[in-house]
Amino acid sequence: MGYQKIAEDVAEPPPALHTRFRSEFPVTRELIYLNHAAVAPLCRPAAEAMKHLAEDACLHGSLHYSEWMDTYEGLRQAAANLINASTAEIAIVKNTSEGISTVAGGFDWRPGDRIIAFQEEFPSNYYPWLRLEKRGVDVTWLSIYDPIERIAEALPGARLLAISYVNYLSGYRVDLKTIGELCQRHNCFFLVDAIQGMGVFPIDVEACHIDALAADGHKWMLGPEGNGVLYVRRKWLDAIEPVEFGWTNPASYADYSSRDMTLRPDAGRYECGTLNTIGCFGLRAAIEFLLEVGIEQIATAVESRANQLEAGVLEKGYEVMVKRTTQTGSGIVSFRHPFLDCRSIVSDLKQNRIAAAPRQGWVRMSPHFYISPDDIEQAVELLPGV
Repeated sequence: MGYQKIAEDVAEPPPALHTRFRSEFPVTRELIYLNHAAVAPLCRPAAEAMKHLAEDACLHGSLHYSEWMDTYEGLRQAAANLINASTAEIAIVKNTSEGISTVAGGFDWRPGDRIIAFQEEFPSNYYPWLRLEKRGVDVTWLSIYDPIERIAEALPGARLLAISYVNYLSGYRVDLKTIGELCQRHNCFFLVDAIQGMGVFPIDVEACHIDALAADGHKWMLGPEGNGVLYVRRKWLDAIEPVEFGWTNPASYADYSSRDMTLRPDAGRYECGTLNTIGCFGLRAAIEFLLEVGIEQIATAVESRANQLEAGVLEKGYEVMVKRTTQTGSGIVSFRHPFLDCRSIVSDLKQNRIAAAPRQGWVRMSPHFYISPDDIEQAVELLPGV
């Protein structure tokens, strides 16, 4: 009886996150998918939401248009919940590039203004600032690997700083909170390209003093391509003019006879025309699913898989691009063989039903939370030895 009582009092530990939610990712029946930093497979809730809209539109056209409007608002709310913003600060955009370009093109730049940008950025967070140099804007180019003191030295007098939360190639994750505090101290607008971190690591735009943030839904948020979000802090709405202007930018957009161009009072002023409705159905469902799983739990699981992956490739003799730390690690691990081309390695992995990406001479792998330790072990075993 005593042993039985002890057994009854000991609660069963909850199953691992990848075990609990693996069924929501049918891709696991086909592949070991380690390419979420490129284009992720749809999670089941996103796919089902899009199928629902497609079937409904096939059978009824736009008869249920009110459901579409509810979905747009639901997507804004879900995105706001994900980053601790308000729905009035969320615009639905096509992609990260459109979001960043809206901010870059919307400010009233003057010759002599100065921007801080970073050399290692993906083109979407590089080209917009480079183009402003033609308008007399000075760009201070730093490295994401510079010590925080170097960023602090560059901030006095800067009007805007733009940086990615997680670097697309190395996976290096920056300290948003410290950078945001420095930007606030120097009255510098803080813009974040969040595409490689949103949906897998917590983001709090208030705690980090972020003024604008853009991200696609087709990577770590597990949604479709062609659909993303732009956050703009409310106090900046009137300072950033819409780059594109269509029928839905004005406050009176529902009145087709109106010619009043007064902008919408919220971030919807940056939505130019008809939205990607089926994408909105998918991305809303995907973000709501992530919120149900829990971002903190997702971050822990992803860090564990990425740590396991890094340890495995190092043990096999590969070089990693940037060694992980607790503070700077992300879901991305990039590594290379001393003699073999990354493209041939990725091609061989594909033949073994493992998805990865060749990037600038490196093999880049990026596991999400539903990937199991066994998946990582199998992928590492199939890598050619050094």
